[in-house]
Amino acid sequence: MDIAGIHHVAIIASDYTRSKRFYAEVLGLQIVAEAYRAARDSWKLDLRVDANTQIELFSFPDPPARVSRPEACGLRHLAFRVVDLDASVKHLSGHGVECEPIRVDEYTGRRFTFFADPDGLPLELYET
Repeated sequence: MDIAGIHHVAIIASDYTRSKRFYAEVLGLQIVAEAYRAARDSWKLDLRVDANTQIELFSFPDPPARVSRPEACGLRHLAFRVVDLDASVKHLSGHGVECEPIRVDEYTGRRFTFFADPDGLPLELYET
């Protein structure tokens, strides 16, 4: 097996319109495609993170809440690489998104912070 990278991460939103706005307008991810799937009563939105990676945003009727705290087994969070952490935090703050205090990774010396999407999914900004 030869894994070449991550193609996409799938996220299920409780409020599709709210999450679409958050990921496309607040985070600035580019919309690649959007489709309504009548058989599932579900929207699917493809968002470009970079040239090789996408987020698939889904809606489904009445999805159960995700357990974030206490941290549950499974995928812990999604981290985005940023060049200027301070500017990114300021941008999020301007949109009413609260970030945790900036910390420094004790192993890499890189700065990072956490925030959450509209459904409480933990997201990270990692300065490179």
